[in-house]
Amino acid sequence: MSSRAAIRYAKAILEQASEKGTAEVVFGNMKSIEATLNASKELRNVLKSPVIKSDDKRASLLAIFSGYDLSTTSLIELLVDKKRTAILGDVASSYVDLYNKSKGIVVAHLTTAVELDASLEEKVLAKVKEITDGKDVTLEHHIDSSLIGGFILRVGDVQYDATVANQLDKIQKEFSNRL
Repeated sequence: MSSRAAIRYAKAILEQASEKGTAEVVFGNMKSIEATLNASKELRNVLKSPVIKSDDKRASLLAIFSGYDLSTTSLIELLVDKKRTAILGDVASSYVDLYNKSKGIVVAHLTTAVELDASLEEKVLAKVKEITDGKDVTLEHHIDSSLIGGFILRVGDVQYDATVANQLDKIQKEFSNRL
């Protein structure tokens, strides 16, 4: 969950980008920042470290995220100046959430044990659209090899667990209750 500070920065950058007409470009930047930080523990540690100088953090971030929109680079500069680089990932995540809400986009998180083929992914997307009364839906697919089979679908606050492990647990509880 994002901090209140991260949400405030995200709201401000969304408002600024919307005024400039670059909200969608910044959305792409923020998704990229979020993915980069999620993939690199070393970068997250650098951003959190009080030992590393602000100028080094600034140079690293601007080199990694070069070519990004001015609003995004200004945000990076501001976070470095305010010594808040540790919340960059939370700001990016909050921006993505706020952007999706402003556009009426529902994000569904699908976790499976293996990669889905395109036709099955389309079926899942159609079902999620049906569940959400036809809203725009973006499907984020995650692979968790620890799942034996089945899937977990999370849309907003609702989670549907159709994994084999969950079904086996239900059967075990049912047997236990009947004994």
